[in-house]
Parts: sequence; structure tokens; C-alpha cells
Amino acid sequence: MRFTSETSSDGVREQLFTLGEIPGALWTPEGAAGARPLILLGHGGGQHKKAPDILARAHRFVAECGFAAVAVDVPGHGDRPLDEEYNRIATENQARVEAGAEPAPLIAEFQALVARQTVPEWRAVLDAVRQLDHVGTGPVGYWGISLGCGLGVPFVAAEPRVRAAVLGLGGALASAEAAARITVPVEFLVQWDDERVPRDQSLALFDALASAEKTLHANPGTHAEIPAFELDSTLRFFSRHLL
Repeated sequence: MRFTSETSSDGVREQLFTLGEIPGALWTPEGAAGARPLILLGHGGGQHKKAPDILARAHRFVAECGFAAVAVDVPGHGDRPLDEEYNRIATENQARVEAGAEPAPLIAEFQALVARQTVPEWRAVLDAVRQLDHVGTGPVGYWGISLGCGLGVPFVAAEPRVRAAVLGLGGALASAEAAARITVPVEFLVQWDDERVPRDQSLALFDALASAEKTLHANPGTHAEIPAFELDSTLRFFSRHLL
């Protein structure tokens, strides 16, 4: 892991880093020492490690809970180079949708493909970050919706260090099998009028989760219209399960 920059704002220390070819950002309390809970944040499609919603969550996790938070650019996003194969598939899928194909199965298939790369990458990031003295080997949580859910479900299913997860805006077409291996507490977000993920597929993914403790948060609105109060719920959820 190589740190490339460091800044501080309102008591939150931000360190940009690279791990091999993976660019990431780590947020911790300024002057932090010793182990603390760590939240891995999975950004949405077309976004990056410092997208506004990622920054907002990271800063609140750090400032209000004393957690550490980390996010990385997934392939083809942020500071990572364009992946020719992924770009080709995405272009073909867009053409198929414009010709009348249903988008949900195409999105699910594409996310399942990308997850084969991101799951081992994210596990390597956890390995590296938890070796730092100001993060340590405390409990781990995962937050990811939309693309962050499609990649996050197989990650949470494969990673025993994750003790709680917030997921949502994703469907069961590619994730149901992995969801059946998830047993940690889950908070799951559904937008009732989601134009990208069919409601029945979101509910099927929630149903597939094997967690004994799982809660469904369904709100009116389209894919991008998650109410601001859901961030407050996320903070309470992780504080309950990671502290």
C-alpha cells in the first residue's frame, strides 16, 4: 500500500492510496490510534471512491462514530483506466436495451462478471488497511447500493470478517445464490418506484438473504431518490452491530 496524499477537515483525516493498481481513499479520525470498526463503501455505477454520497457517509462514520472508512475505484471507474472488455460489454448492453431488451438481466450479468475481479481486490484492501496502526483489526461492515450491492453481495458472502452490511437497489437475478450464504445482519434498501431494478427482483433478493436479522427499508421514489434519513439509520445500524 502506497499513500499518495493526506488532508484533514473537521477532524477527519483523508489518505489517498494505491494498492497495486487499485486507487482508494481511507478516512479516519484525526490523531486516531488503535483498532476501530472499519466500513468498506461500495460506490454506484458511473461513480468513484470520492463521489458525494460516499464522502458524506465516510465523514459521518468517522466524525460521529469514530469509525474508519475506506472506498476504492472499481474497474473502469474513477482513477482506473478504461477496461476494454468491460466497456465493450457495457456498450453492447446499452444497444440491446435501446433495441427493447430488459435492462435488469443485462445489468445483473455484467455485475456478476465484474464481481469476480472486485471480490479478491476488496479482500486485499481489507488485509492492507487493517495492518495500519490507526485502523487495526476491529470489526468490519460493508455499505453498498446499486452497483455497490451487485458487487457487495458476493463480497459479503465470501468475506467472514464482515459482521454487518447495508445493501439495496439490487436484484436477485445474479445475486440470489450468494445472498443465500449471507448470515450477518443486513439492512436492505428498496426504492418502490425504481426504474432500473424491478421491485419483485429487489424483494426476491431480500428474501434470499439467509440472515436471521434483516430489515427491509422501502421508500417511495425512483432509483436515485433515497431519503436523506436513511443515512441516519445506517449510522445507528452499524453502531449497534460493530461497537
